[in-house]
Amino acid sequence: MKDTRQYSNKERMAIIERAAKQVGKPVVNAVLIIIIAFLPVFMLTGQEGKLFHPLVWTKTLVMAASMILAITLVPALMVLFMRGKMRPESQNPVSNFFVRLYEPVLRWCLEWKKTVLTITILALAFSVFLLTRLGSEFMPPLNEGTILFMPVALPDASYAEMKRILQIQDKIISAMPEVENVLGKAGRINSATDASPVNMIETIILLKPKKDWPEGITQDDLINELNQKLKIPGVTNGWTQPIINRINMLNTGIRTDVGVKIFGQNLDTLNQLAQNIAAELKGIGGVKDLYPEPLTAGKYLNIRIKKNTIGRYGLTADDVNMIIESSLGGMVIGTTIEGRERYSINIRLAQDFRNNLDDIKRTLVQTPNGPVPLSDVADISIEDGPDMINSENAMLRGTVLFDVRGRDLGGTVNAAMKRISKTLALPKGYYIEWSGQWENEIHATNTLKKIIPIVILIILFILYFNFNDWRDAVNTILSLPSALIGGVLMVYLWKENLSVAVAVGFIDLFGVAVETGVVMMIYLEEAMQRMVKEKGAAVDVKILRFYIMEGAVRRLRPKLMTVFVILLGLVPVLWSHGTGIELMRPIALPVIGGMVTSAISILLVMPILYELFKERDLRKYGEIRLKTKRQ
Repeated sequence: MKDTRQYSNKERMAIIERAAKQVGKPVVNAVLIIIIAFLPVFMLTGQEGKLFHPLVWTKTLVMAASMILAITLVPALMVLFMRGKMRPESQNPVSNFFVRLYEPVLRWCLEWKKTVLTITILALAFSVFLLTRLGSEFMPPLNEGTILFMPVALPDASYAEMKRILQIQDKIISAMPEVENVLGKAGRINSATDASPVNMIETIILLKPKKDWPEGITQDDLINELNQKLKIPGVTNGWTQPIINRINMLNTGIRTDVGVKIFGQNLDTLNQLAQNIAAELKGIGGVKDLYPEPLTAGKYLNIRIKKNTIGRYGLTADDVNMIIESSLGGMVIGTTIEGRERYSINIRLAQDFRNNLDDIKRTLVQTPNGPVPLSDVADISIEDGPDMINSENAMLRGTVLFDVRGRDLGGTVNAAMKRISKTLALPKGYYIEWSGQWENEIHATNTLKKIIPIVILIILFILYFNFNDWRDAVNTILSLPSALIGGVLMVYLWKENLSVAVAVGFIDLFGVAVETGVVMMIYLEEAMQRMVKEKGAAVDVKILRFYIMEGAVRRLRPKLMTVFVILLGLVPVLWSHGTGIELMRPIALPVIGGMVTSAISILLVMPILYELFKERDLRKYGEIRLKTKRQ
């Protein structure tokens, strides 16, 4: 073809060497900016840190490896494979198509600078407004494929009653078409690691694959339907998932999404405060499975020996206590050995002889003059007492538990906090803390708020050392607000809440957006260098615009390639299904939306600002001031 050209080996080597030197520093700086942009994620600790550290380490190492290959292997491969006749970029049909679209739009934008900048500012203001309308949560709920049902009965419920309730619930749950298997557990194991009360049931519900569910049914719909069918008087239902439940219990000691911890010194006061808080939380949107843990509703069999009476029967207190232990409490008489395990052998009366208070009172006590009822030598009664005593930080603790469904966690807790602060008066020495997922959200948010401004400032300094011009550095970093526009809009349209996953997506977006802005700034600076070389530094606005157009338009392909590669890699996530996609989609959404708006801003707004800065040079100095090279 007539526009092609045959280059000698020496010419090809010189061109490749010159190109490698020209882009080497910007490539290193661009990769460095992306790596530094991930510093906030590296600073995360706790659950969110363990979850996202592998992601950022992977991307950081990949970016570092790609940078090394870009400045070492790629030039060598170009020398080996770029042979024969070279076609100019102007003959690429794909590039020509986008250039024909882009050039008239950019020309119009340069003519109507104030209009374009006004539209950009209004779009940014609108995105900030949408940002305030977004809900918040710690992490998107991950679908584990299994539901953990944790109903709690009244504290005085017996083992027999809990067994009956468990059987009824399992029968109802197993009848649902979405359920594969059901396994329930009632009672308490002999382990300090599981402090669940006797009156709490744990039922694991294994679900069928989604393709076997009735059409249009979601997991929330299933939980709501089960919650209606499992309403048993005296039982408070609780719904969660096995993995997240254990994580919450280990991190915060709260088994639900949110818990209000009340600290003080008196159990009765704590119990009353818990009941008052629960009453205030009723009716708040999003509050589900509300349960104030009872502190003083336990039932105790109280036996007080009549010390003035037992002497007449020739008994001592130890004699009576031994009868109580052997007949009611259980007396250890030996140990059975099963391998390495040891089990105590206890004896006591059968259940039929200690089922009620009257039977216990008729328990016989042997005296020198014959047997007498236990009620003759002791006062026997059933009294209320603490069901379970919890302490934290050397203070007694009461807890009000609730889950959040149908509303974002942040909005629900904020509404609850406002109501409690207005209506609840705490006695002196008592205070409350909001725990559960809310505690994790606050911790992660505070970390990001502290480190993100510092990271942006570091990126700004890197841009300055790269361009040696504060105006170019500021112009490049202004791609961040434009990226925010699309990111917020995408998250809002997809009805996602702000979470740590969304924040990680925005952090990733900011690094890539600045990288794309660096590419545009490099080509604009090349155009200025070429203009000064060909036309001199003292030019008019018409010539200045011609070279800005040339720098922006002629190198459109690498800018679009940067954007399209990212979009093509992430767009499939929007329509993907399967375990874990609930976590990946919030990361991808801001990147997809932000890359579109940041690309528009970089292609249209950045040349406008660049031209305004250069026009200022012409008005102030009568010529274009080029920055000096840093050695």
